[in-house]
Amino acid sequence: MPALLWGVAFANMVQGVPLHADHEFTGTLLTLLNPYALLGGLATVLLFLLHGAVFLALKTTGDVQVRTAGLARGAGVAAIVAALALVAGIGAAGMGREGWAFLFTAVAVIAVTVTLFGSLYPDVLPSTTDPAYSLTTTNAASTPDTLKIMTWVAAVFTPVVLAYQAWTFWGFRRRIGRSDIPPAAGLPPRRQPATSGRP
Repeated sequence: MPALLWGVAFANMVQGVPLHADHEFTGTLLTLLNPYALLGGLATVLLFLLHGAVFLALKTTGDVQVRTAGLARGAGVAAIVAALALVAGIGAAGMGREGWAFLFTAVAVIAVTVTLFGSLYPDVLPSTTDPAYSLTTTNAASTPDTLKIMTWVAAVFTPVVLAYQAWTFWGFRRRIGRSDIPPAAGLPPRRQPATSGRP
């Protein structure tokens, strides 16, 4: 469910949602649960961002063409990195190299995320009512004092979180098997081989 909701959120961010002039959402829950959002749309974002930039470069001249060609190259690199990482992850998983598979799929997730938010910038949440009502990195930002406080908080706690994650990963580095899972976890019992002898 969380993965589905992440896809719904990202797809709605790409498609845009109805926002009023005061940047308040004016739709309903069903507005967010549209077919495009339910499909996720993350893979199509990579494809059509690249395709659209190439089309603009094909149909424009001068500075616009230079800018769209640069966008196409950037989107293409991100799409290639994501696609290759995903393919490499699937291949590594098929060959039993789970460590490499995890690394490659993580790179794919990061590449998709960077491409998504990079294509939206400077918007954070586009408005389908009027582009002028969109949330941007400027009008959605907190006050300067809040940003300063959060910067110091992040500077202090980010290393703590990273250290905790590293410690957790190291503590659980050993693989587990059926014998390590308690019966209370609800693991189905191992099937006993059928015997041909009579009682």
